[in-house]
Amino acid sequence: MTSARAASSEVPSGGAAPRGRGWREALRAVPRETRTALRHHDLLLFGAGVTFYAAIAVVPLFVLAVWLLSLVVGTERVEELAAELVEALPGALGAPEVAGAGIDLGLSLGPLAALVAVLPASLYGEGLRRAYAALADVDDSFVGWRGRLAVLPVLVVAPLLLLAVLAVTPLLNDLFGAGPGPRALGVYVALNVDWVVLSIPLTWSYRVVAPDPPSWRVAAVGGFVTGAFVAGFLQGFVLFLSLPVDLGAPFGGSVAVGAVVAVLLWMWLLHLVVLVGYVATRRLQRLLDTP
Repeated sequence: MTSARAASSEVPSGGAAPRGRGWREALRAVPRETRTALRHHDLLLFGAGVTFYAAIAVVPLFVLAVWLLSLVVGTERVEELAAELVEALPGALGAPEVAGAGIDLGLSLGPLAALVAVLPASLYGEGLRRAYAALADVDDSFVGWRGRLAVLPVLVVAPLLLLAVLAVTPLLNDLFGAGPGPRALGVYVALNVDWVVLSIPLTWSYRVVAPDPPSWRVAAVGGFVTGAFVAGFLQGFVLFLSLPVDLGAPFGGSVAVGAVVAVLLWMWLLHLVVLVGYVATRRLQRLLDTP
């Protein structure tokens, strides 16, 4: 009798199943639901864990993207675009030299070295899946291998995403050297390019890498909203690179150690944004599905 009463209360008199919340109502509730979901999780620790995996994967991922891009558009074209990128980056903290060295590594990569680099590059997917599973309170088996395999398609499209960033650098160089107005326009263009380039892999990670994924539509909303925040943080990092800061002062004068710590700190902040975006995306899906 009780179960029949409960069932009759859940189904309207017309016999149709109850519908979930609308988008407007769900979006309004997302911030509150996200704060509730994060209340019992150590977000800072999870962000540090993903940053550890990313620190291992970022260089192999970058050189792989450069190498694959050189196969698509040719080495000379990559060198031309790389020179524009080096010129566009602020030089106060040595960012142009680091970017140029990374591109040179990618262009000198061979097929065997590229194949070997896939393993550390795929660790990024493992770190993300472990953090996603912990935040979602999901018991996931073979979490490491599933995360690594899920991120491999991103490695395939990474050259196209890198090409989008490199292709806009000549325009940015012209805008940055033409006064305050064009410089502001250049920042706006760079922000939007970064937003689109970052939102695509974020959407993929929320939909495919995550162990309890939302729908593609919800993942795209979460990925592009989170990508906007990540792009803003990246612009802040570029601004940081232009500041005449003595990075070695807290580390006995070692600028190299200070630079590594600074990059890891910014990566940690970016991953905090990514993880909050995942929790918000997952909560949005639950709100849409809950009557």
